[in-house]
Amino acid sequence: MTTTPTRTRTRYVEVILIVFGVYSVILGLFMFIAPGTFFDTLGSFGTRNDHYIFDNASFELPLGLMMLAAVRWPSWRVTALAFASVHWGLHALSHIIDPHHAAGESIGWLEAAGLVATTVFLAIALRASNGGDER
Repeated sequence: MTTTPTRTRTRYVEVILIVFGVYSVILGLFMFIAPGTFFDTLGSFGTRNDHYIFDNASFELPLGLMMLAAVRWPSWRVTALAFASVHWGLHALSHIIDPHHAAGESIGWLEAAGLVATTVFLAIALRASNGGDER
């Protein structure tokens, strides 16, 4: 059995939507359910502020749900991936501008590099979904 380029692109887009969608849902739930643990393990920047953690969760959770919905409804894919690409790109820029992390600046730069790389994965999926084959 051979795969066509269209099918390969579609699979890539679906995998990206699922992986990033699940990640965002889990992250949003983690922030809502355990803001203190979230701060201590992942969000240790500045002074802990549960209100801001909840604000971020109220963004991250719907983003993940939208990405998962786009697996079911292909007409949502371009919008979901464009929004996610901008979100991850701006998040990467934030970490480049301020790489200071409680665990050390090298961790901050490592996070920035990871965010840049994952933004590229999302942008590739956006490009693949914008070719007209996903609609």
